[in-house]
Amino acid sequence: MPDNEGTVTSSRVKRVVIVGGGTAGWMAAAALSRYFNDGERTITLVESDAIGIVGVGEATIPPIRNFNAMLGIDENEFLRETRGTFKLGIEFVNWGRQGDRYFHPFGSYGQELHGIAFHQLYLRELARSGPAAVGPVSSYSMSSVAASIGRFGRPSSQAKSLVSQIFYAFHFDASLYAAFLRRRAEADGAVRREGRITNVQRDGESGNVSAVVLQDGSVVEGDLFIDCSGFRGLLIEDALETGYEDWSRWLPMDRAIAVPTGNRASPPPFTRATAHAAGWQWRIPLQHRTGNGHVFSSAYMEEDEARRILLDNLEGPSLAEPRMLRFLTGMRKKAWSHNVVALGLASGFLEPLESTSIHLIQNGIARLFALFPDNPVNPIERDEYNRGMREVYEDVRDFIILHYKATQRDDSEFWRYVREMEIPDSLANKIELWRSRGRVFRENAELFTTPSWVAVMLGQNIVPDRHEPIADTLDPAKVAGAMQQMREAYLATAERLPTQEQFLREAGAWHQEKEMLA
Repeated sequence: MPDNEGTVTSSRVKRVVIVGGGTAGWMAAAALSRYFNDGERTITLVESDAIGIVGVGEATIPPIRNFNAMLGIDENEFLRETRGTFKLGIEFVNWGRQGDRYFHPFGSYGQELHGIAFHQLYLRELARSGPAAVGPVSSYSMSSVAASIGRFGRPSSQAKSLVSQIFYAFHFDASLYAAFLRRRAEADGAVRREGRITNVQRDGESGNVSAVVLQDGSVVEGDLFIDCSGFRGLLIEDALETGYEDWSRWLPMDRAIAVPTGNRASPPPFTRATAHAAGWQWRIPLQHRTGNGHVFSSAYMEEDEARRILLDNLEGPSLAEPRMLRFLTGMRKKAWSHNVVALGLASGFLEPLESTSIHLIQNGIARLFALFPDNPVNPIERDEYNRGMREVYEDVRDFIILHYKATQRDDSEFWRYVREMEIPDSLANKIELWRSRGRVFRENAELFTTPSWVAVMLGQNIVPDRHEPIADTLDPAKVAGAMQQMREAYLATAERLPTQEQFLREAGAWHQEKEMLA
């Protein structure tokens, strides 16, 4: 209400209601209950056991470690409870051409020499000596080399140690992660309400959501609502009709078939993405099983054929019947509308090719913390949130599109389409800058750093016409010698590390249930 001077009097947001559980809902509940449940505020999560949870992926990228640390989570406990494993990057098979294989690592490549970016020195030596002499760019990455022989170690605190260059994320069971976070959230005061939502009440004057009504007739009122209801978008779309921006012209995949398999060997410390005729297959190794799935475009492949391809390419015995997921790639036109903030699938969907689904949830939570509102919501803060979320979604979108556009495959109608399709100007500009002199410029705190762009560009055979002139100022013999020393040192260091399973067991991070039962 306006006060005597005509300004709007604000009040604290005291009742936060999260609609939907799963990874998004319990990540939000765990974070909010830890930092915003101060005795006055209440954090309530509404979910129904009758509604299934969609798991879009169990692989992550390194910023997840910051989220867990923010919650005070012990990493070894987290890995035990979620049957998690370490992830050093992603191996891509058959993307540039059939038979190609490259690795997108976490972390950096090599070392700068006299301030000159390593990849520019690599490009110079590649042109001067040829690929046989310099080897793949992955041989200059600590994470890549360790992954290639199944080894792992946490980064050393000693800056001169090559192990300090290891960067990592995790694979984990998403349903176990949600359960793990639920226990922490409830311990910090979050309250779970069981029930299916049958109605959404809105304020007649402001249009804000005022309450959700459950099937038993009970009403859950709130000041701020977090929509984690999945693809449906119960609040952000069904109630507020925010609208959805379709990106399927660039990313035509709209189906995924998922199936778990038993492990036949020690889990490798990386995700694998294998391209097929109209999409790709993921392999995500956990302690107790391996997650597998086939993401494909129904416009270019029938579901029966996609299912057959997945089952024919499994590495272990299937543990359940394959499950079909349907989706539309894109994002809500506004992630925050009125007093509703959408997270996870309610906010948008980008296929899990670069394991960004959970990061987008984390990013949304961090932005909400930075712009946490009072009543009424300040439109400037809401607009800033939406601008930032659009920026990060478009950043991820462009990087995923690159994998399809940068292909030489023409063995199917699907690959011919993505190879020739028009792409966003933002991505086209990046590709042309790379083609010219191997230049990569990041804008607006983009998620993917220079090494990521280098990995995919070179991995999919986009070799620049030239390198930066400054790279020619260094003595060729010294550069070649330094690069050889790097390759040898990375391999020697990796060979001294334990296997992933050895490391997990020695750290007390390996789940022991099976062995105890045996």
